[in-house]
Amino acid sequence: MASSSKQRALVTGGAGFIGSFLVESLLERGSEVVIADNFSKGHGKLTHLEDDIEIKTVDLTTHKGCIEATEDIDDVYHLAASVGGIHYIQRENVHGLTPSVLMNQHMLEAARIQDVDRFLFASSACVYRQQHDELNRFSEDQAIPANPHSTYGWAKVLGEVACDAYHTDTTVDTGAVRIFNAYGPRENLDPDSSHVIPALCRKVIEADDGDSIELFGDGTQERGFIYITDLVEGMIQAMEHKTDGEPINLGNGDEVVTINELAQKIIALSGKDIEVEHDLSKPTGTDKYACDTTKMKDELGWEPTTPLEEGLQEVYEWAEGELDATPVMTADGGSS
Repeated sequence: MASSSKQRALVTGGAGFIGSFLVESLLERGSEVVIADNFSKGHGKLTHLEDDIEIKTVDLTTHKGCIEATEDIDDVYHLAASVGGIHYIQRENVHGLTPSVLMNQHMLEAARIQDVDRFLFASSACVYRQQHDELNRFSEDQAIPANPHSTYGWAKVLGEVACDAYHTDTTVDTGAVRIFNAYGPRENLDPDSSHVIPALCRKVIEADDGDSIELFGDGTQERGFIYITDLVEGMIQAMEHKTDGEPINLGNGDEVVTINELAQKIIALSGKDIEVEHDLSKPTGTDKYACDTTKMKDELGWEPTTPLEEGLQEVYEWAEGELDATPVMTADGGSS
């Protein structure tokens, strides 16, 4: 445990989309913040924060790296995981399992050894499996018996089990939040690995007036999306009020839309006349699901506040700026 009178928080994967917003929020609350990351995707999301945080470039799949990361830490927000977008989590692959399982186990053991007070694990809605063709509002008890679609989901299940075990058998208070469809600025805009909202924003921004864009599947898939600043607030609330070893959902179950409706909202932001086409051969993820927020509201006394239209406007404007700043490749391989 840290000897400083100021709370010291470690954010693993702090250079990522969710991690960077969490770091900002913790700093605003007066915490000392340490980032542990391998920075495989760069430092870009943390550039504006580098003077206010301590950065540790470590390999969290190793015991040594996790021990180094947790030195003099009070609270651990464990976000680091092996991820790669919808194509990635649909495959049964060792890359979606082994690195995350190693990180989860080494981080928990390091937290025990270093006498960390509290440990919050970023789990996922991917622990759930759809039961019927109507909208699935997954409640926490529906993850057992476990039968996720992907090795990514299994890594999250194993992480939750480990958190519960460490809560029972050690002095570390642990918790797990099952994150449902977070979105916001700073997400990946790569067409091959981005999530649905940044992917749609990019398609609409790059389309000319009168063009069409393509959706994966028939567009009837349903989702509830949670804006990034709401999500990190929920994570901090969970750290404060829900480190009892049990997992809890974090999401927005009150504002559910189809992917077709989502596309139309983003097209409306553009002011363009754009048609929507469908590719039924592409992966679509779980068909229809949203977050049952009953436990979240009851036990955290909290719920998201950002309307979807407001969040989409923020993401669209951010994506426009990012894409405008990206050099355009010329035929000779240069840029303009």
